[in-house]
Amino acid sequence: MLVAVTGFGSVWRHRLGKETHNSGHFVQPVYYNTTGVVMNSNVRQRPQICGYARFDVVGGFDPNHLSKMIDRVFECAEPSVWMGCNKLLFKRLLNAGGRPDSFLVVAKSDLTGQLAVGTEGWRSPDTWLLSLSECRGQQEALLLMPCRGWIRGDYGRSVLECSERQPWVARLVLSDGR
Repeated sequence: MLVAVTGFGSVWRHRLGKETHNSGHFVQPVYYNTTGVVMNSNVRQRPQICGYARFDVVGGFDPNHLSKMIDRVFECAEPSVWMGCNKLLFKRLLNAGGRPDSFLVVAKSDLTGQLAVGTEGWRSPDTWLLSLSECRGQQEALLLMPCRGWIRGDYGRSVLECSERQPWVARLVLSDGR
């Protein structure tokens, strides 16, 4: 499965690389991305839906240059659920842009309004909610969406618009006020 990144959630965690037990092999660092909301001037994870995207440095992910990872295409494993949490493994960064199957999208309530997650018609059937943090009227959602996939919030329907010329580039756009 090919996934292009349009943005990242607010919370990052990592597991540092280390030498495996007496083998002389070095395990590369791993980075986990999920959602969060601002609480007392700090970003905190307040999961309503637990999930994360996992990025391996060995696969070409560069945590020191996150902006260079935007609008890039990764080979990914199929989305899954493990120990009650949704997960998406980003295996390796592709060298050239390609036509992704889906996009990793971040939606925040200040741009979409409150998402009525779990109610009928809040998202297109082909959109998968990876993670949702919510507290005190704030929401941040991490979604896996195809081109033209949509979500509905208080401000209306937001649609993922994809570039014709650069199929790995997409943006979530408010399409109406209903």
